[in-house]
Amino acid sequence: MPTIYETLRADIVTAVKARDTPLATILRTNDGAIQRAAMDLNKPIDDELVIATLRKAVKNLAAANLEFEKGGRADLIAANTAEIRILEKYLPQGLDPVRLEALVTEVIQATGAQSKKEMGKVIGALKQRPEAPLIDFGAVSKLIQSKLP
Repeated sequence: MPTIYETLRADIVTAVKARDTPLATILRTNDGAIQRAAMDLNKPIDDELVIATLRKAVKNLAAANLEFEKGGRADLIAANTAEIRILEKYLPQGLDPVRLEALVTEVIQATGAQSKKEMGKVIGALKQRPEAPLIDFGAVSKLIQSKLP
């Protein structure tokens, strides 16, 4: 089974051969970001690095959409939304909200966290779980905050 990065590279070749310039540009840009992240971190390109890089790109595009909304730039919002949909194809599907909430509750009880000051303990424990690659830790921190006094 090919890695996420191998799939992305194969899709670049397919897009170029099909002369789908917008898709090829999006994929090449993110390929460059992945390679740059690998060089910056001095790590080989693996699925973990690819997922982290693509999640960061999706997060940046979503944040840009909020700014474009304020400026009334529907054309840029549509372009970013299309790019987000393309990138999400390479990201693993997250945990469903019910399962995520149960997992957070379980980890809070296991760590004995009593307040928001102990959020780091909970997040650290979540990162050790086998489900960690499927968790969006930016979103889960809000969930943890809502569960801790």
